[in-house]
Formats: sequence, C-alpha cells, structure tokens
Amino acid sequence: MSENPRPVIYIISAPSGSGKSTLVNGLLKLVPNLEFSISYTTRAPRGSEQNGKQYHFVTREEFEEMIHAGEFLEYATFDGNCYGTARRFLREAGKKGNDLLLDIDVQGAEQIKQKLTDGVSIFVMPPDRKTLEWRLRKRSEDAEEVIARRLVTATREIGNYDKYDYILINDDLEESIVSLQSIVLSERMLRSGQPLSPAQRKIVDQAELHRLANVRERVGPILASFGAPVPSARP
Repeated sequence: MSENPRPVIYIISAPSGSGKSTLVNGLLKLVPNLEFSISYTTRAPRGSEQNGKQYHFVTREEFEEMIHAGEFLEYATFDGNCYGTARRFLREAGKKGNDLLLDIDVQGAEQIKQKLTDGVSIFVMPPDRKTLEWRLRKRSEDAEEVIARRLVTATREIGNYDKYDYILINDDLEESIVSLQSIVLSERMLRSGQPLSPAQRKIVDQAELHRLANVRERVGPILASFGAPVPSARP
C-alpha cells in the first residue's frame, strides 16, 4: 500500500485585528480536505472562546512540559503569552490525506519555514494603520494600552512581510476570502503536476496576483502608514 502524499502546509500570519480569523473560517467552509491546526496557548480565553475550538488553553507549566517533550513543531511568546503548534496535527493530517492550515505569528512562521521549506506562507495585511486601529477598537476587547501595544507589534510584524510567499491585503472581506481560496487551490494544482484546465488556470492566475513580487507597489503605502521602512523600487 502506497503512503499518503505529504500534506501541503499553509502558514497564515497577520497582525492582531487584520481579520485573519474571519478569513480562515470562510476558507475552511469553501475548501475540502483542509484541516485547521488549533494552537496551544497559555493565555486566558476571550469572550465566547472555547477550549479545543479557537485554542487549546493550557497552563504555562503544561506548555513548558510539552516543550521539554519535543511536542511542538514551533512555539513563540507573544504579548507575554506562549503559543505553539503541536507536531501531532501534521501527522494526523497526513494519515487522512488532508492538507494543514497553520495560524501562527511571524516568529512561528519563520520556525516552520526553516523546518518545512516547502510550506506555503501567506501574510494578511490591513489596508492601512487607521483601518487596523479602528478594527481593534471595534472589537472592544482590549484596554487602551493593549491597543497601543498591538499597533506597535503590528508595525514590527508588517515589516517582515517580504519573508512570505503571498501577501493578502484584506480591504474587502468577501474578495479576500475568494483570493485566499485561490491561493490554496492553486498550490494544490501546481503541485499535482497535472495539466491545467482553463478554469484551473484562471484560479492560478488569480493567486499569482498576490505573490510577493506582484504586490510590492501596493504594500509601499501600507508600510508608510505604519511608519515602517518602505522598500526601494526594484529594477
């Protein structure tokens, strides 16, 4: 009996408030055979979050035990809390013939790309700093100092955008979900090695619009709105 093909690993990162969770939920409804890896975290649940649904909530002691046992594919500390992706999710997805979607921050994404060099990385950006700040305030979850800290962190994270394969600027939710779907399906099609139908070629072309090399001009004004360094024009 032949082994299941290695699952495609999709890594998605974004500053807090960029709409990543909504995009991921929309994507999972549209794309079959795609599993979402639920991260472990030491932070407390927010609002209506449930253990095992948005996150696996554990104590810092439990988290450190998992680190020592080598159970994490990646882990990082963000805003004083620990977050990690368990190795078992990759094994389980492979056994079922599914691909795996990882929702992780910039630190974790870098670790994953070093270990799984064929992983597909996607960075979700807000259209500008003003919009991100409005979204953070609209959530009404965080104190003023927390919002200020998240904006500082967002500036740092956005400065790492060029480490990702695809950039998705979330200025229209429905369009962004369709674009994210095209990226996922395009990678599957290209890796299959099969000839593309006209409909499939259209999906691949849509995904290519979001390749890093094709969005640099659009990213410049976004970086400027955050006060982040704007890359110089390339020849």
